Amino acid sequence: MASRARVRAPELIGKGGWLNTGGNDLTLTDLRGRIVILDFWTFCCVNCLHVLDELRELEERHRDSVVIIGVHSPKFVHEADHQAVVDAVERYGVEHPVLDDPELATWKQYAVRAWPTLVVIDPEGYVVAQHAGEGHAHAIEALVEELIAEHGAKGTLRRGDGPYVPPEPVATDLRFPGKAVRLPGGTFLVSDTTRHQLVELAADGEEVLRRIGSGERGLGPDSFNEPQGLALLPDGTVAVADTVNHAVRVFDPATGTLETVAGTGKQWWQGSPTAGPAREVDLSSPWDLAWWQDRLWIAMAGVHQIWAYDPADGTVAVAAGTTNEGLVDGPAAEAWFAQPSGLAAAGDRLWIADSETSAVRWIERAADDAADGYVIRTAVGTGLFDFGHRDGAAEQALLQHPLGVTALPDGSVAVADTYNHALRRYDPASGEVTTLATDLREPSAAVLADDDIVVVESARHRLTRLRLPEEAVRVESVAHRTQRAATDIAPGTLRLDVVFQAPAGQKLDTRYGPSTRLLVSATPPELLADGAGAGTDLARDLVLADGASEGVLHVSAMAASCDDAPDVEYPACHVHQQDWGVPVRITRDGAARLGLVLAGLDAE
Repeated sequence: MASRARVRAPELIGKGGWLNTGGNDLTLTDLRGRIVILDFWTFCCVNCLHVLDELRELEERHRDSVVIIGVHSPKFVHEADHQAVVDAVERYGVEHPVLDDPELATWKQYAVRAWPTLVVIDPEGYVVAQHAGEGHAHAIEALVEELIAEHGAKGTLRRGDGPYVPPEPVATDLRFPGKAVRLPGGTFLVSDTTRHQLVELAADGEEVLRRIGSGERGLGPDSFNEPQGLALLPDGTVAVADTVNHAVRVFDPATGTLETVAGTGKQWWQGSPTAGPAREVDLSSPWDLAWWQDRLWIAMAGVHQIWAYDPADGTVAVAAGTTNEGLVDGPAAEAWFAQPSGLAAAGDRLWIADSETSAVRWIERAADDAADGYVIRTAVGTGLFDFGHRDGAAEQALLQHPLGVTALPDGSVAVADTYNHALRRYDPASGEVTTLATDLREPSAAVLADDDIVVVESARHRLTRLRLPEEAVRVESVAHRTQRAATDIAPGTLRLDVVFQAPAGQKLDTRYGPSTRLLVSATPPELLADGAGAGTDLARDLVLADGASEGVLHVSAMAASCDDAPDVEYPACHVHQQDWGVPVRITRDGAARLGLVLAGLDAE
């Protein structure tokens, strides 16, 4: 067995304490003899949610020898609220201990730079691997098998029950509902996300009329997996964004039948088809849906894009976005999104809640009215790192991770400003943002009902009916930036190294061209005099602009590794990918090299 670096794992500390342990605090000493996988996550991050799902099978298979510890490390201010973390752990079905680390103490100790990051600790308490991003479950599985064999032989592996203690279930009619739609008869259909069901409520929004789905995760004729968005189709059926199934389903309220119309049940990865017969194309965490211009539009949160399904020919295709995460307007094919999570059709515009940029955006036909010529515009929001609660002119207004948009009769847009616990309004005519209501616990969507607006209060597990106010609510303005420690770098040329070590038994496969990709940009763009752009090498020299003092380096890396089996014509391949936003401060004594670990350990 290859020798590994011996790096002692730092202790696990977090001011918020422990969840899913029955009230017990855990230390690495308590876990000695077990293989420990630390999952640094934050609940706003769709990539983190993907990793939670990637780890479920490994967690079940090796429950007697592996302990997964979630280390919750917040990006948004709301995510540092302990109750919000408690809610998220239940919402996403996390069945392992979680350390609430609101001040990023353990994050800093392990020198983590991105969500999600996985760190593997062997039974003797040493860090043996780090993986950033998605697509690493197979590599960790292989490493776990190695460690079980090695430490079983040494006598340092301790098997047995883990420290996970499930919380007591709570009885409510809904549990973390995601979205809602009003049916023609006046009732409401709600995605009961955590319970993997749809629920039809009476016109009062309270009485349960029926439940749709078994309540077990699945892609069968009677099952969902964390459904979110709903859209009423012209024929009276309802399209469902079956998020963790990576599929779009259609439910017929009249017959109770459920049909899959798009997606294979597998998650889309770089290199997969982006158009074709809808049942043959992989999707990635569809979060919301809207019927607009004779197609079903899909907020594809998992890959930061907008897709469209055409029922006339049964095809699906990318409509906007490059898969790069950020806020870039312009032609649809060149635009950047960041977890689009809400859609609302209104005449010639399709409104978008772009959650990770805390933005409200829209898509419309280009001025030349080309057949498929669309452009993306931004109404509110400036990028990945600025958020808050500020009303006024749209160019300076702030939101915090909005998940829903609703077109109002007067042409304005209501915004479910989720992490501000508020309902906001953007008026295109005046260019102003106002607050309609506060004290709404994580509102994720809203639907019109005559003269009222019915809000999905996800963290209060209910629908809340409000009269649309004529005047705005006054709130105290507050602005935030994502708080992470800046990395000190030296002026001049910075060597960027993305570390990738292929898992045991695999190699980078270059038979059909480069199997790696690197994309670099900066905020502000003027931070880099040279080195921005795309390439295939995972190492690059970046030239910092003269006089630059600080900013954020955006790095996106991808590597594809395949089984190292020369006698196999079509070896199995796996894609590893991650985006980093690294705050940097330029100082004379700073480092001349920035190492980012995609997979393995950084030896320098």
